[in-house]
Amino acid sequence: MRLTTKGRYAVTAMLDLSIHASEGPVSLADISKRQEISLSYLEQLFSKLRKSELVASVRGPGGGYQLSRALDAIFIAQIVDAVNESIDVTNCNGKGNCNNGEICLTHHLWEDLSVQIHKFLSGISLADLVARKDVQQVSLRQQEQQEEFAHIGDRINVISSSRLN
Repeated sequence: MRLTTKGRYAVTAMLDLSIHASEGPVSLADISKRQEISLSYLEQLFSKLRKSELVASVRGPGGGYQLSRALDAIFIAQIVDAVNESIDVTNCNGKGNCNNGEICLTHHLWEDLSVQIHKFLSGISLADLVARKDVQQVSLRQQEQQEEFAHIGDRINVISSSRLN
């Protein structure tokens, strides 16, 4: 299956945005820190997600991104499609030239599997993922790690300040 990091990162970032949506607009910098995804890569992904009307940007202080629809109205396949990611398990990218320019014996099998995967992802909403216990546990762990890092940073700043005085 050719679901590359583009599709995986887009889904991960949208799930992070969903989890933190109640806090107001979410900055890409915060998503970048929590999910360890390059900020510039997130900017590219969110440009495509915005064009597909899955997210909306909020400008100004406290700005960031928010979902443009309810959690239960955004499906994983829509996110993958928005970033131009194909869900294709054929060896020929669906072209049918897998066997010396002709369709191979199993082309239709793999093509059917691609359709089933897309159908599967079309049935899973962000709300479904946010409700999962395992997703909530990972999110809690990430939040605790962020708070711990922030606390360590505060202590370093206090020590640095006291040495300068």
